Amino acid sequence: MFTGIIEQTGRIASLKPHGAVQRLTVDCPGIAGRLREGDSLAVSGVCLTALEVNAQYFHADLAAETLALTTLAHLEPGALVNLEMPTVAGAPLGGHIVQGHVDGTGTLVSLIPVHAQASPDFDPARTDWRMTVHVPKNLHRYIIPKGSIAIEGISLTIAATDIPQGGATIEIAVLPLTWARTNLHALAPGAPVNLEADILIKSAAQQEQIPDYDLTESWLVANGF
Repeated sequence: MFTGIIEQTGRIASLKPHGAVQRLTVDCPGIAGRLREGDSLAVSGVCLTALEVNAQYFHADLAAETLALTTLAHLEPGALVNLEMPTVAGAPLGGHIVQGHVDGTGTLVSLIPVHAQASPDFDPARTDWRMTVHVPKNLHRYIIPKGSIAIEGISLTIAATDIPQGGATIEIAVLPLTWARTNLHALAPGAPVNLEADILIKSAAQQEQIPDYDLTESWLVANGF
């Protein structure tokens, strides 16, 4: 389990065929030195298994489903990715529960500083940002204003959405620290982003689909009670 609090960024070194899978190599001194082969970690929100680890790099094999549902297959060498190690049992839950199971990809519409860039004292690392993301239809039922969502593995809060009015976008307030320490500052409009809806909201939505049954004596007898 993860919490969506990014520890550091790494860079894609390569993505190459490796037998029947694609093997991803990530350059990330710092986290790489803490990994052992077989450890899990989140790469831009995707839970992967570390292989052939050394102090500079780790490798991970990407299954067909991972390639189909996430952005990883489209990243070029040098691209920034967000990295997070699993949460240790008993550690504070700083963000929200993130599984690393991406539900699909959205599209970055815009990432705009709240304060005017024309200001002489404008500092991109010292202003907050407003991010707009287009969300695929299969995630619309999990979007709740002020609810949580993981975007590129980052635990974020939905500030506003036009989905109830028939739209397809969400807006996120991004703090300066988040902008500077994650890959958000390196993304351009039109970039695909990994999305994972809040597991608590998904669980609640699942319960709504369970049909109600009238608990009667005949039902109990028919079902062996």
